[in-house]
Amino acid sequence: MDKDKDKQILDYIRLNPYISQQELADKLGLSRPAIAGYISNLTKKGVIKGRAYVLREDTVITCIGTSNFDRKAYSKQKMITGTANPVEFSESCGGVARNVAENLARLGLHATLVSCVGNDREGELLLDETRRAGVDVSQVNVLPDERTGTYTTLLDTTGEMFIAIANYNVLDRLTSSMLAERWSAVASSQAVFLDSNVSAESLSYVIERCRDENIPLYVDPVSLPDAQKLPQRLDGVHCIFPNRHEAGFLAGMVIERAEDCRIAARKIKDKGVRNVIITMGDQGLFYSSEEEERFLPTFSTEVVDVTGAGDAFTAGYLFGIVREESMHRACQLGLAASSIALQSDQSVSPKLQPNLLYSLLNEHNDEEVLTQ
Repeated sequence: MDKDKDKQILDYIRLNPYISQQELADKLGLSRPAIAGYISNLTKKGVIKGRAYVLREDTVITCIGTSNFDRKAYSKQKMITGTANPVEFSESCGGVARNVAENLARLGLHATLVSCVGNDREGELLLDETRRAGVDVSQVNVLPDERTGTYTTLLDTTGEMFIAIANYNVLDRLTSSMLAERWSAVASSQAVFLDSNVSAESLSYVIERCRDENIPLYVDPVSLPDAQKLPQRLDGVHCIFPNRHEAGFLAGMVIERAEDCRIAARKIKDKGVRNVIITMGDQGLFYSSEEEERFLPTFSTEVVDVTGAGDAFTAGYLFGIVREESMHRACQLGLAASSIALQSDQSVSPKLQPNLLYSLLNEHNDEEVLTQ
């Protein structure tokens, strides 16, 4: 059997589990009996479990880090410091690791969250909503004597962040010993995502264990203060996602020009990281893999709220990687997911789904061809 055809068939089934064999035949240019043969072979392998083509759940991604309650204030006019500014408020579940996990679940992957919340109203709402989104929250520790973390941001009239404040004290309880207690669940993962809001001790613990146990690890430095908690050596980190300021710190240089990203990425890789993706906001991103280095522009989109766009990018990228896409295409899927998030006033867009990602990616590629 042709492995490429197997992958194409599974891709179409993921997008539509109720697709008929004749529809598959038409899409792949094969006869219906030929498709029946492929389906039979995939069923014997246990990859497909009967109608409607239920795929084996063999991709588990564990997300370790922040779960918090987001409060957003949207300015109604240009911001003026030193006085009261009229705003509108909204509340939603947030946190880097939690957002990435929910995005992954919305993309059809099995995501497990390892985090801490307080035994309060916010913690209860956070767990309920995250569970309903399809994320496994069984490894989240509920602490009776702590408050659930909060993130409060003020956005200007363009949807850009004006200022943000955060209280993540509860994450101090996500210690290496707590992680050790949950490591059997982590070790069964095909990949681990880690955000740097956790303690320096916990960062080192996860990086070392993933390195020793050969588990692909993806790290988001989150902010400049959090990036400073990362260990000097990053051996075992499969990919890291710093913005230009975090990348500058990790590389020990100032990134002023887009070309500086190339130098910074190579210096970060000297620390042991295999792949580096430096995000540059509306200027796009620069990625440096083991095979190539390249700049990619953002997808043109209307910006409603920037909150959660980076988390959506990470999830879209991971979605592409576990589906064995190239790093270039995985980055494009991440950019597509980010563009969807930018159009939503929620930290995780309810519109996110695989077929929309590929539709946006194809539209973007068509636009690039037309402008060349």
